[in-house]
Amino acid sequence: MPFNRSSGVLAHPTSFPGAHGVGDLGESAFRFIDWLQRAGQRYWQIMPLVPIGPGNSPYASVSAFAGNPLLISLPWLVGDGLLEWADLNDSPWFSPSVVDFEGATTYKERKFRRAFDRFRSGAAPQLRGDLEAFLGSEASWVGDFAFFLAAKAFHNEAGWTQWAPELAFRTPEGLQEWRERLANEIAYHEFVQFLFRWQWRGLKTYANERDIQVIGDIPIFVAHDSADVWANQSLFRLDAEGQPTVVAGVPPDYFSETGQLWGNPHYDWPAMAANGYGWWIDRFRSLMNLVDVVRIDHFRGFAASWVVPAVAATAASGRWEQGPGRSIFDALQDGIGGVEIIVEDLGLITSDVHQLRRDLGLPGMAVLQFAFDGDSFNTYLPHNYADPVVVYPGTHDNQTTIGWFESIDERTRNQVQTYLGRDGGDIAWDLIRLALGSTADLAVFSLQDVLRLDDSARMNIPGTGTGNWSWRFSLDQLEAGLAHGIDTFVKSYGRTGMKKVQTHFDPYDYTAPNAQYPLHI
Repeated sequence: MPFNRSSGVLAHPTSFPGAHGVGDLGESAFRFIDWLQRAGQRYWQIMPLVPIGPGNSPYASVSAFAGNPLLISLPWLVGDGLLEWADLNDSPWFSPSVVDFEGATTYKERKFRRAFDRFRSGAAPQLRGDLEAFLGSEASWVGDFAFFLAAKAFHNEAGWTQWAPELAFRTPEGLQEWRERLANEIAYHEFVQFLFRWQWRGLKTYANERDIQVIGDIPIFVAHDSADVWANQSLFRLDAEGQPTVVAGVPPDYFSETGQLWGNPHYDWPAMAANGYGWWIDRFRSLMNLVDVVRIDHFRGFAASWVVPAVAATAASGRWEQGPGRSIFDALQDGIGGVEIIVEDLGLITSDVHQLRRDLGLPGMAVLQFAFDGDSFNTYLPHNYADPVVVYPGTHDNQTTIGWFESIDERTRNQVQTYLGRDGGDIAWDLIRLALGSTADLAVFSLQDVLRLDDSARMNIPGTGTGNWSWRFSLDQLEAGLAHGIDTFVKSYGRTGMKKVQTHFDPYDYTAPNAQYPLHI
């Protein structure tokens, strides 16, 4: 049982409180870790930490490796000597309950450029060695990523296939010329990525010291207009103009007569295999510098993917094609050793996917909101767990549990009430308790469910391009009583996990001096 019978909370850092339009890695993040410890939690699950893409989604990024600059704490930069408090006096008013992605991006980028100018003028000399170490350890991606952003800005944010040909298709002479031309912007983006990694490392260390492990997320596909595809064109199925010949999606099903057309380019798996899956090894190695456990989104793509001609109007004309299977995981084992993995095996899952997961000995996922269809043999019902599994009341793509319970029909509601032996008056905590009491190695529940929130706090509605990812909470919602209640369940159901490290201070005395936190936040 790789998770030592424990539990965790799902909450993305953009949802944290903060003064500059979006949650960040500053003091509120550390207070959240304190709350997790008080609640007896051993895991903190997040979504991809990458820069956001269309619709503000962390699942459609310009990079599979880079960090989201919006998460950088500006007060922390003051503490490090890169900004002054006076630099933050011009902050506009931001909503405390909704992320303002556009406003936060505009405001924070000005401050990042101010910090970069100060750094190049001699500020924060203590960080220079760490910056050089970062550029060396992440050399497989950070230079190309910074180059990509600099070139994209120069070309008015156009997709890379519309850039100057010698740059788009990476001729040696072209790369050299443009690298010199964009040197200052490249250095700026490398610096911003260092700041993200520097702050994240401090927060993750704080969590690990309190026996809290971080579960990260790795989407299987990447965006076409990304540094990943631009820098590794031979590893993707592209035509002579750099456009995808086939794209990813899912086939028609009960929910959609035409399937879903995602549009991501497909990997050239034979080319990746010939390269020893080096890009994937680099990707996992980089992520493992950020997290302790990896959740693989759309794991079934490693067994087989739905491949759609790029010219198709819908996903209906696609076909299944075999993926790399076990070979890629053997390469990861040889390249970086053991990686603790959770696989997302939800949706249309065939026997070959289950077999691959079992062969690899990896836990899948069970979602309680999918368990009540009237069939007592439903594999998501806790009494049917046989294989290793991580159980969730719902994921970031689901309704909150209260929203779900309010929306289901009377028959399903009756089944839920019968199975739980409760009337559903406290349905969010009923499902949390059901998850904790199950035989699953690990139980993970969203912070929205802990806080008993309805669908106004929903994180994402799949298939919609706007209005997602913007929920935020406030520090006063992290009540001591909630932590005590969850901790009581944890102890009752034997989910204490690793040895608990007691803090020497009261994390709920928010009026006390912040000596227990790193001074630079």
